[in-house]
Amino acid sequence: MTKDIFVFVEQRNGAVLSAGLQALSAATQLAGKTGGNVVAGIIGHDLSAAAGKIDNSGATAVYVCDAEPLKNYNALKYTRALAGMIRKADPQIVLLAASFMGRDLAPRVAMRLDAGLATDCTEVDIEGGALIARRPIYNGKAYSRVHFNSGRVQIASVRPNTFPLPSGGGAAERIAFAFAADAADDRQVTKEIARTGGEEKDVTEASIVVSGGRSLKSEENFKILYDLAHALDGAVGASRAACDAGYQPHSRQVGLTGKTVTPQLYVACGISGAIQHLAGMRGSRRIVAVNTDAEAPIFKVADIGVVADLFTFVPLLTEEVKKVKGH
Repeated sequence: MTKDIFVFVEQRNGAVLSAGLQALSAATQLAGKTGGNVVAGIIGHDLSAAAGKIDNSGATAVYVCDAEPLKNYNALKYTRALAGMIRKADPQIVLLAASFMGRDLAPRVAMRLDAGLATDCTEVDIEGGALIARRPIYNGKAYSRVHFNSGRVQIASVRPNTFPLPSGGGAAERIAFAFAADAADDRQVTKEIARTGGEEKDVTEASIVVSGGRSLKSEENFKILYDLAHALDGAVGASRAACDAGYQPHSRQVGLTGKTVTPQLYVACGISGAIQHLAGMRGSRRIVAVNTDAEAPIFKVADIGVVADLFTFVPLLTEEVKKVKGH
């Protein structure tokens, strides 16, 4: 009997995470080989609008777990809800985004379901009726190929921006899933949620990242990068040197000791290209480097290199982007 492919689509304050929709695209590719359907699941509170954003994405049905206790993310409650939803859907394969929430949820759910798990996958396929996944190791210097046991539920988290956004399909059937609260979940209590990044996008989830190095010289000078990032609808990143100097918070650090990013476009401004930094952004689809040093190592990995003063070039680029978008 052919089983379906289940995708957990993450939402935050009613906004559906793009990486969750990208996982639906990966699931649609797999469903073409397994013969099963793609079904989605969403968890939270007041989900009518969020669930509607899953329509026309390839899913035939959406399991909706809508309850007030699920308004804010709680690892124990979300694990209970997602594990129960998967048991009800009874899929062969489960996909979810390798976001902060996905990284927390995936191993917890896999443990409850006695399922196989591969994290941060960049490719998924079917071989011999079972899921196989390709995932980077050693900071992208090598890849491992994971083979799943077809006799168990197979769970994989997929790296953001490695699959396209889905297109096609019609409205998905809504299936209500009741949240069964448990006293044990109260061991974890969320007293306060502090958002330190404001409305800025997280570098690990943005499709465009504009990063700056120590040559920006101050936190105030990073404004020119924020202007470009906002014009491109992207996020701002920084090198370790810039973060250590206090120009940007470490939550925006890209590199071996920071975050790994895989955007469609990575713009490195005033970044020399130390190995530590390259380890965090080498998976970017297109890399543009701006540096006054024509011999900077960053140019060896860049698709487009610009030898120029970033303080002159970046504002000009921002204005050109605004002009193009204004047409």
